[in-house]
Amino acid sequence: MEQLVIQHAALVVVDFQEGILRVPFAPYTASAVLENGVRLSRRFREVSAPVVLTRVAWADNFADALTQQVDQPLPMPPGGLPPDWADLSADLAVSPGNIVITKRQWNAFHGTELDLQLRRRGIKTLVLAGVASNMGVESTARAAYELGYQLIFAEDAISSVSAGMHEFAAHTIFPLLGLVRSTEQIVAALR
Repeated sequence: MEQLVIQHAALVVVDFQEGILRVPFAPYTASAVLENGVRLSRRFREVSAPVVLTRVAWADNFADALTQQVDQPLPMPPGGLPPDWADLSADLAVSPGNIVITKRQWNAFHGTELDLQLRRRGIKTLVLAGVASNMGVESTARAAYELGYQLIFAEDAISSVSAGMHEFAAHTIFPLLGLVRSTEQIVAALR
């Protein structure tokens, strides 16, 4: 992979938060994608490139949650969400220079200031990591693509609730939106 132009690149880590990382993921486990996401975030910080951390959360009464009628609602834990649901993983070592975006749906751009924060910093390329491949990552990537960002997917720092869902997103959708690379390839390109 060609060398990334650091002054125009940012890492966007989608939903590495306590409540979601407890879900069983495939083909990569939550701990495996988190480890790769941490590796990427460390490298981006080393080269002074922006790190964006997104999380999904709602008001206590879910007044700001989507409520459309669907055939398969997302499962909610009995008794509601745990108190640490939206807490970003401590492994990410969130620092004051990071951009933290709270969203109310899968897509990290809709209804947030993500695009504003990126454009004000002159960002043109986004490296994506996170969960789930076919939900938060894919919908964020589609919006980013439509906004004109160059996309690079850290495929082994992304996973879903089933291997099939991940494989379809990673091998069918992501290549239509950008470049699909490994964490190792991306870290090596960040010089």
